[in-house]
Amino acid sequence: MKKQVLLYGAGGHSKVVIDCLLESGVEIEGIFDDDEDLVSLNGYSVIGSYNEKESQDLEIIISIGDNQTRKKITQVVRHKYTTTIHPLAIVSKFARIDVGCMVIHGAVIQTGVTIGKHTIVNTASSIDHDCKLGSYVHISPKACLCASVHVGDGTHIGASATILPGVKIGKWCVIGAGAVVNKDIPDFSVVIGIPGRIVRTLEIE
Repeated sequence: MKKQVLLYGAGGHSKVVIDCLLESGVEIEGIFDDDEDLVSLNGYSVIGSYNEKESQDLEIIISIGDNQTRKKITQVVRHKYTTTIHPLAIVSKFARIDVGCMVIHGAVIQTGVTIGKHTIVNTASSIDHDCKLGSYVHISPKACLCASVHVGDGTHIGASATILPGVKIGKWCVIGAGAVVNKDIPDFSVVIGIPGRIVRTLEIE
């Protein structure tokens, strides 16, 4: 019998997670979402807002791309979490990935990498050896983290951004698409350009 899981979130990112699960031989029992107008996604039933009594024996993934939203949802979910890793991702057996993470098609995670809870490693992104990622992080498609990069909780690394070796990026930062970051970045910073420069500071609760 195939493993079955629940999803929380029926948006665009959820479609990608569904693909990852199916390619891994996992079935989707149903999808929670607060949008009352949604009844199905890719043929799978959208069962309404979260209900902790629904299929209590199944594990769940929060299949939402926005980092702050994923974190807020963890405060109400009572199901156990699972992780999905697409079969076409390359993950070292010496990497450590916590619960709730989503590793998408073509991603590469090298030896010595540690990744916190509910983090997304998106399509064809690359995380080199000994990087440390916090929880609720989103590494966008084709982003490249060179060796020994640290990324704090909640930070979003934009598509095709490059973080050079040894750089430490704080929590809840936004690194713009295509940026090249060659120096440490403090918490709540928005960074763009080559080389990356801080253009503003976010106000996040």
